Amino acid sequence: MENRPIGLAVIGAGYWGPNLVRNAQATAGFQLQYLCDVDIERAHRVLGRYSTVRASASLDEVLADPAVDAVAVATPAATHHAVVMAAIEAGKHVLVEKPLAASFVEGRELVEAAEERGLVLMLDHTYCYTPSAQYLRDLIRGGGLGTLQYLDSVRINLGLVQHDVDVLWDLAPHDLSIFLSILPDDVTPVAVSAQGSDPVGAGRACLAHLNVQMNTGAMAHIHVNWLSPTKIRTIVIGGSARTVVWDDLNPLQRLSVYDRGVDRADPAELGRDDRAATIVSYRTGDMVAPALKDKEALRSVMEEFAASITEQRAPLTDGRSGLQVLALLEAATASLQQGGVFMPVLTDHTRSPQEISL
Repeated sequence: MENRPIGLAVIGAGYWGPNLVRNAQATAGFQLQYLCDVDIERAHRVLGRYSTVRASASLDEVLADPAVDAVAVATPAATHHAVVMAAIEAGKHVLVEKPLAASFVEGRELVEAAEERGLVLMLDHTYCYTPSAQYLRDLIRGGGLGTLQYLDSVRINLGLVQHDVDVLWDLAPHDLSIFLSILPDDVTPVAVSAQGSDPVGAGRACLAHLNVQMNTGAMAHIHVNWLSPTKIRTIVIGGSARTVVWDDLNPLQRLSVYDRGVDRADPAELGRDDRAATIVSYRTGDMVAPALKDKEALRSVMEEFAASITEQRAPLTDGRSGLQVLALLEAATASLQQGGVFMPVLTDHTRSPQEISL
């Protein structure tokens, strides 16, 4: 691959597959070879009449072709383990839609298989590649917010009720992956509590609240909802020095950084008269709206996938990050089933409840 573009195949021509095709064809590091789908006519419709990209209904045919170095998987979540494992065993690098797999155990099998073969396994956590998320990552990791105190996210819409997953597994991975990508390395989730309801009788939670405890004492809260008549995508991140608000639906001012917050004085440093008053004071300063270059996040995903293969390095949203999201989702599901109690988050070396029962 040193002297030629990376041969790529897109697996799945449904909702997200056409977006992958379009961005793959616009990424200099890739040469799109195939679009594979069980519905061959759908694949042909996506490619158009004059495309030189081949359509195929056979995954085996695509994986057997030496011109294919990597695959981008956009199939239903229940098929991820089988499709991704087949690609890894065929020696292909893999970009896969969220979630990585249907369970933590399956996800870990994929991560370990890719690592054993020296292959790139990357999650298409698209929001992590937006200019806003990349700015937040640099700001937080550079200490611009001070000590992290809380994260609060609202992702609600009158959306499509899924037939195979609840609202947590459908929407929360976006916010969980964002949080994991922007948090400093020494801030990690340790426990999760989730509460949800199904007011329309869909057979699964249609709205939910997720609380994540960090090892530092900081708290993250995520509200997801399929039933809201209004669409809101907002994240508020508070630190000891500044607070930032991300309004993803405001293209003119997606990020606002506030020099506002709460300061706490040391009681030992206060005079006798001051001690009678509160030791908490409110700080009100300026607001800055950083100028961000507008770029399609999926294009950045494709560029990162190509670069990680060429440079033989882990991508920003590698398999391990996808495994962390699965661990959080499984803890949330267990909490939901037990009335909202806090559940510990699995780690790479933790045995899951499924493994313990075997």
